[in-house]
Amino acid sequence: MKTISCQIVSLTSLTAHVFKVLLKPTEKIDFIAGQYLNVVMSEEDKRPFSIASSPNSDLIELQIGAFVADSYPMQVIDKIKVAQTDNKPVTIEIPAGKAQLRTESERPLLLLAGGTGFSYIKSMFEYLAEQKSQRHILVYWGLRELAAAYELEETAAMIAKLPHANFIPVIENGSEAWQGKTGLVHQAVMADIVSLEPYDIYLAGRFEMVGAIRSDFVEHGALLEHMYADAFAFI
Repeated sequence: MKTISCQIVSLTSLTAHVFKVLLKPTEKIDFIAGQYLNVVMSEEDKRPFSIASSPNSDLIELQIGAFVADSYPMQVIDKIKVAQTDNKPVTIEIPAGKAQLRTESERPLLLLAGGTGFSYIKSMFEYLAEQKSQRHILVYWGLRELAAAYELEETAAMIAKLPHANFIPVIENGSEAWQGKTGLVHQAVMADIVSLEPYDIYLAGRFEMVGAIRSDFVEHGALLEHMYADAFAFI
């Protein structure tokens, strides 16, 4: 990994609890879609976040969910706010992770995320859209409620650029305002797809969620050697 200084371009709110951070590195960085970086709080404190932007982007995008004051992610947001106010850089380490997009594969793709795990798969489908990929791609995003959704129209527009791709958001607790799929996102996948055997599958979300999905997907035909998630190293 390289240690790189970044200027803060912007810090905005995507929802009441999710922040979008855009960073401009002082030098060109190399990573593969699906990798993550560490925000360096101190030499002993380095915090991982998925990279939401394509490797081709000049800016690094992070999507950070911070639901509790003084929590692990909110401390990072507070550090970024202070650095932005003082016009000072933040330091990152990049790249990290082994669940990056296998660009040499031609198998159909299933990209699935829960909550802000969306940033992990966003980097992939953004990159694939830029590459004009001909692969068959399914993008599923699970959210507990509609209020937690963000940039749905932008995401649908980007995925629509791909000739063989579909975007399927799934709201766990549906409402009259939501006309799409409801329930648990991975159960929606299993209802839509007869067998997951042909797919390269990329997963992001809470560890317990990813663990449960892995088990259910294997029973639904998925091959472990074609399932990828950084969470697998911890569960």
